[in-house]
Amino acid sequence: MTLPIEGSLNYLAVLILMVIAVVIASAIIGINKLMGKIPTYYTKKRYETYECGVEYVGDAHQQFSVRYYLVGIIFLIFDVEVVFMYPWTLVYQTYLKSGPTILLEMGLFFILLLGGYAYLRLRGALSWD
Repeated sequence: MTLPIEGSLNYLAVLILMVIAVVIASAIIGINKLMGKIPTYYTKKRYETYECGVEYVGDAHQQFSVRYYLVGIIFLIFDVEVVFMYPWTLVYQTYLKSGPTILLEMGLFFILLLGGYAYLRLRGALSWD
């Protein structure tokens, strides 16, 4: 038989962690407000683009080719496909004992993946020319 107070102890631990999180977050924000330096002057240099210590050349609003984004999306799609292969490798030995169905499923998966790759190559999606 369990006492009703035992279940409440689990929630007490969560409550204590929440209180600690609020106290730490408030302390960090408070210290930042107290010690943070607010600029009293504004110069043109402050609003210039600056990245990694290298000053920019030309306009900061340059346009990228659509192919740049296309290759990024294609990479993302094929990367997700590889992520789907990882669980298959974990259960491969277990399911192979019950029959070759797992090999047929992954074979179909590879055929679809290679078909998508061939389609992209034929359409010229991976060429920069």
